[in-house]
Amino acid sequence: MHAPMQGLVTIDTTGDLVRLAVVLGTLVLLAAVVTRLGGLDFSGAQLTAALRATVQLAVVGTLIAGVLDSWWLTAGFTALMVAVASWTAGRRLAPPPAQGWAWGFLPVCAGALPVAATLVFTEVVPLVPIAVVPVVGILVGGAMTATSLAGHRIRSALGERHGEVEAALSLGLPERDARLLVASADAGLALVPGLDQTRTVGLVTLPGAFVGMLLGGATPWQAAAVQLVVLLSLLLVAALATVITLELSARGIVAGPAQS
Repeated sequence: MHAPMQGLVTIDTTGDLVRLAVVLGTLVLLAAVVTRLGGLDFSGAQLTAALRATVQLAVVGTLIAGVLDSWWLTAGFTALMVAVASWTAGRRLAPPPAQGWAWGFLPVCAGALPVAATLVFTEVVPLVPIAVVPVVGILVGGAMTATSLAGHRIRSALGERHGEVEAALSLGLPERDARLLVASADAGLALVPGLDQTRTVGLVTLPGAFVGMLLGGATPWQAAAVQLVVLLSLLLVAALATVITLELSARGIVAGPAQS
């Protein structure tokens, strides 16, 4: 490895590229094999996800300089991020052939965009593309993850504990309240990954924003400040997205009982 300021991974020669490809291919194949041997159903999804990530990052890496030189392209790229995240989360809320996946736009956008706008308005995040794009991407990704996890947990709870919903209805509770009674605790589990990451930052993990700032020449205090902004913003984003997902589900708009 070369000097730290050159990055965590260096690709200076064809040999470096080949070595990296072999290592990455081995990692994803081992992940798929372990998943398959463990009786899980996601080995194929891991392979396709890795392939998509490779293609997408290659394209973004090629185009990002041009995108960051234009506010119009930056706005278009941001809209694309929001659309893909909302579509992905929406398919978790209402998986095919169910309708209503477009509702994924509501928790993702309402969770991420107001928080991002607040950070820019208060000048915590400078109004320049190179700062706005990664911050919006992180927040949108957090909203997508929270929406997906909450939607999946709620569907499972409503399916497995359908009898409790019926019992609550028989006691006179409105349908929304009956669903909330069953699904609220499970929806809250969508907040756990963010809470664990925040609780253990600096002790278990050194997140990307922190490491990236250090490699870019920032002081440890500056890097810590940026990472705190990201982590605490993500807590709010996840809370907003989860609460909205729960409300949509309680009203029967999305995330009906999971089918066994």
